[in-house]
Amino acid sequence: MKTLSDRQQRILSFIRDFLEEKDYPPTIRDILKACQISSTSVVDYNLDVLEREGYIRRDAEVSRGIELQDRRRRRERLVPVPVIGRIAAGEPIPVPAPDNWSMLAAAEVVELSQELTRGQEKVYALRVKGTSLVDALIDDGDIVLMQYVTAAENGELVAVWLKAEGEVTLKRFYREPGRIRLQPANSQMQPIYAEPANVEVQGKVIAVVRQLG
Repeated sequence: MKTLSDRQQRILSFIRDFLEEKDYPPTIRDILKACQISSTSVVDYNLDVLEREGYIRRDAEVSRGIELQDRRRRRERLVPVPVIGRIAAGEPIPVPAPDNWSMLAAAEVVELSQELTRGQEKVYALRVKGTSLVDALIDDGDIVLMQYVTAAENGELVAVWLKAEGEVTLKRFYREPGRIRLQPANSQMQPIYAEPANVEVQGKVIAVVRQLG
């Protein structure tokens, strides 16, 4: 990329500020007025330079058809993740049978970076209900990203289906002689013990999206 002129830098800065404030791009006349340029043809010329140098992308058929390339690349790195429901981090709550799990309609979809999803497939999200994982910095209302798996290693944070109870819970998984211990990450709460045949792992936590405020 060649060095931009002062005018081109001002135009680029204005486009970026405009997008941040309004979340849609400026028109050529917006740029003309804000950057004190004499004519739309001069604006058009400088936009052509910015596009040629890879700073923006233009759609000639759209009046506000200016897009910052770095903003576009960031958006392209986002992946949609379905939030399929809530999961209790405290006491288990009833959920549909596990053979219907993958068929649940997502109540909402969140767009997250590929860094968060780690490039994994079969990633879904759950909102946490309860405070049994506060010691793991997972609180009520947070979103946990889950990768669908059917087996877990000791210490992994997993969503577990308790078959006899028809309930699901989010706990740390530990295999002990003759039983499974599902451990809350909260010193004020007791673990859940279950027979191995009663436990079905439905996913493991790969990331947490914390709700601030």
